[in-house]
Amino acid sequence: MKGNDYAEVLLKKALELTRLLDIKALVVIGIELKKPLKVNIPILLVGRETSKQHNLKTLPLPLSMGTKNLVNLASSFMIAEGIIKEGETFIYVTPSTLGIRKAKKAVEVEDEFFSQIEHIFQEVLELAIELSLEGREGKPIGTIFVIGDTQNVIKHSHQMVPNPFKGYKINIFDKGSKEIIKEFAFLDGAFVISKSGRVLCAGRYLDIDFKKVSVNIPSGLGSRHLAAAGISKVTKAIAITVSESGIVRVFKDGKIIFEYNPRLH
Repeated sequence: MKGNDYAEVLLKKALELTRLLDIKALVVIGIELKKPLKVNIPILLVGRETSKQHNLKTLPLPLSMGTKNLVNLASSFMIAEGIIKEGETFIYVTPSTLGIRKAKKAVEVEDEFFSQIEHIFQEVLELAIELSLEGREGKPIGTIFVIGDTQNVIKHSHQMVPNPFKGYKINIFDKGSKEIIKEFAFLDGAFVISKSGRVLCAGRYLDIDFKKVSVNIPSGLGSRHLAAAGISKVTKAIAITVSESGIVRVFKDGKIIFEYNPRLH
């Protein structure tokens, strides 16, 4: 039996279970729907390639995050959107698995996180997850990605080392660009990426005066996280950090809106 056949069988079984059990929502992860599903409960499509087909709710996250974490995020998203209440039961189906879960906020994620999900954010988040898992040459590595509001980000930063991207039009959406970016992840400082996906610079020091700027992050986090929180406070940019321990964090308006450690799953 081929992979597509497994997906169809599991999806069919999931639909049967929604009619037999007290299921409040159906979450479809990484499966392209060929036709509308005939169910009387909300359906959430999860995956970066999801479309607005059939007028369904979508959560366009990279599948590389893994089923467990995607399910947890889907649960948090549905609660935030009022699709399902905490404690209610939903069913999820992937191309190779099917499961039943009670809805709960199992991931450290704020509602603001979901409003940031768009193509450029998906690409950078996926890159951050890959760096967390792979490191560079097999060694853990920490870095910062700053997305958007580039004029103000440049204003509140300076170059620590010669900018390896100066004069080059490298875009994160281009094939092979992520491998190039990974090669420079060892540099201290931040990557600055425009809303269109162009990588403007690496090795950028974020100039934040914390006597004037107040951020809301847990004690114990180091200068990288303080800088990321600070730049997201003084500009409209989103900052994503990768720590050497593997934790990926997303900062918006001076606070953490998402925290995830892919090495634990």
